[in-house]
Amino acid sequence: MTTDRTNDPKPCAWEVDGLRLAGLAWGPEDGTPVLALHGWMDHAESFRELAPRLAGCRVVALDLSGQGLSAHRAAHATYNIWDDLPQLAGVMDRLGWDDCVLLGHSRGANIAALFGAAQPDRVRALVALESLVPEPVASGSFVSTLRAFVEQTRKQQARPPRTFASREEYVARRVAQGNSRATSEALADRALKQGLGGVTMRGDPRLFASSAVKLTQADIESVLRAIGCPVLNVWGTDGLRQRRPKVAEMIGLAETLIADYAQIELAGDHHFHLDPAVAAQIAQATMSFLDQRPSGDCGGG
Repeated sequence: MTTDRTNDPKPCAWEVDGLRLAGLAWGPEDGTPVLALHGWMDHAESFRELAPRLAGCRVVALDLSGQGLSAHRAAHATYNIWDDLPQLAGVMDRLGWDDCVLLGHSRGANIAALFGAAQPDRVRALVALESLVPEPVASGSFVSTLRAFVEQTRKQQARPPRTFASREEYVARRVAQGNSRATSEALADRALKQGLGGVTMRGDPRLFASSAVKLTQADIESVLRAIGCPVLNVWGTDGLRQRRPKVAEMIGLAETLIADYAQIELAGDHHFHLDPAVAAQIAQATMSFLDQRPSGDCGGG
């Protein structure tokens, strides 16, 4: 298993669905393909500590559309989590990957699970950090969710990008919202661009709007049953599971409905994969998990 890695990623870009999608790549080009999907309003740099530690893997981390350096979607388009799936398939096609390991954090883990269910032949294994599937909504909530989608989308379309007087003000805001300073610093530069009177967020404001439809319990169960690949679910001791009681129910469903499901808990918060020490633990657990499954071996191509 090679350890000849560099921490400096290679910038990447692809044209998919008429959009320019950006990303970062680490590791040997003939390594085991790993497609990494970040959380809500984050970007590819969120894998800067973890990706270089996945020895023997070619890790490509995307800026999902509307975030980081990737283009925003057209005015009539939406940001439901399933809207990313055709774009993921398109990026894999551009990379020449028939299949890959999916690595997702938070919202990115939810997107990865949907892709694994919808395109099982293209996913060797799924490593999900701090989520797996969205929390289900009540079966009678369809109309209220749709109403929120229409109203919030129109509101966000009319709102200019959030502006901060300085990079430090953005970092301080993230810290005030519960992120560590190290995490906030790590995610600042790719999230911001210089604007008049300060810096503005690159992210599409429509990402703050409600989805048009949210998944019910029956939908979630259908997704979990359809995931045929091995799944490693990694949780932080001070992360999402501690703040959202329903997450434990989703873990229970995953244990029941996914044939090859494993979970571990590591010290850290929701962005624990940006902590170098924890990232090393996640990498070790991931490689051990994949090495036990021949199709996901990170020891080569």
